[in-house]
Amino acid sequence: MNGGGSNVYRWVAALCWIAVAVEGFDVVVLGAVLPSLLRYEPWGLTAAAAGLITSLTLLGMMVGSLTIGTVTDVIGRRKTILICVTAFSLFTALCAVAPSPEVFGALRFLAGLGLGGVLPTAIALVAEYARRDRGSASVTNLMTGYHVGAVLTALLAIPIIPAFGWRAMFVAGALPALVIIPLMLRKLPESLSFLLAKGRTAEAEELAGRLGVRLEPEAAREVEREERREDAGPLRTIFSGGYLPGTLAMFVASFMGLLLVYGLNSWLPEIMRGAGYPLGAALTFLLILNVGAIAGLIVAGPVADRVGSRVSCVAWFALATVFLFLLSVRLPLPVTYLIVAVTGFWVFSSQVLVYALVGKYYPTTGRATAMGWVAGIGRVGSICGPLMGGFLVGAGLALPWGFYAFALAGLIGAIAIAVVPASPVYETNRAPLRSGATGG
Repeated sequence: MNGGGSNVYRWVAALCWIAVAVEGFDVVVLGAVLPSLLRYEPWGLTAAAAGLITSLTLLGMMVGSLTIGTVTDVIGRRKTILICVTAFSLFTALCAVAPSPEVFGALRFLAGLGLGGVLPTAIALVAEYARRDRGSASVTNLMTGYHVGAVLTALLAIPIIPAFGWRAMFVAGALPALVIIPLMLRKLPESLSFLLAKGRTAEAEELAGRLGVRLEPEAAREVEREERREDAGPLRTIFSGGYLPGTLAMFVASFMGLLLVYGLNSWLPEIMRGAGYPLGAALTFLLILNVGAIAGLIVAGPVADRVGSRVSCVAWFALATVFLFLLSVRLPLPVTYLIVAVTGFWVFSSQVLVYALVGKYYPTTGRATAMGWVAGIGRVGSICGPLMGGFLVGAGLALPWGFYAFALAGLIGAIAIAVVPASPVYETNRAPLRSGATGG
């Protein structure tokens, strides 16, 4: 094994993981502070207004995903992720001093622009450095960072909010940028696959030399030939006749998956508090949901690499449907905790398996664009989830109708992935590194 290559992969995976963890913290923090915001007398927020603020964040993420995914297929992975992490950290810090709900909502929208660009860029970069037989696992392992960030949000919220108020949570969400940005500047390389796909072979060879890895000549030439043949422009590629049916089906699945992710993360504490649980227990549900999500991601990647991303994704969405329906039934608290954990196991991995499928489905020159568009269209679902939750909570219908609605979303997601056709060309990722040179 080429030790240098293994070290490169570890740095890429670690730095992208941390970026996604910080993104997870900054997204889920709003769900953690929502009960406090609704009771913050100077602002006098209603449930509907709080849902609108949540949706502004997600609207920014949608715009960021749709635009920045394409940008990274033009300017590269490294520059894009640096810009995104810097932007969302800055605007998250400013949320801590927002003087009004209007300014707060605007800052959340601007933070969302950067947040939306992190995920497609990080997934593309990690997938392009991962070993070919670990493509799905590399994506699901990366996404454990999101849920570790979410768990840290819940853990920190329990002591911080009562002691220092909700504003302190946004300071905590911005501080990691002081470490991660300098590390990225020093240790994060550009994607060799991206450089080859753009015909920048000399630059790829020079970078490979500095990184201590060896390009596999035949694989590198094959990547370059195939990418040039497929490169009609990133947008045209993903909407071309061969890819279009799969693209549309994955749009639907991503919409449903992100509706579940953000609907539950935003409103589960308030739904459970409305069901009679105290604030501490309601926040514990959020914690348990995301602990279950981490366990699901650890299992989902290896399963997908063995049986296929599409088959695994259908199964995960279907099982999420079953357990979301069970949450509508009032059960003893320990049993409810268990069902919430198992629900998190299936729900969050379903969405990530959609991303894993995207990573294998498209050519390098359109991969980040496809990831951005699938995530971006999914953000429409992420906007609808909190809005739906706010409506149901405000109308007093969150139990049981909220969980019925979430279960229906899971069922539609399963059906959408089931009808995705085979990729026209790219059944697996092809890495230009010598076999065994990368980890993952």
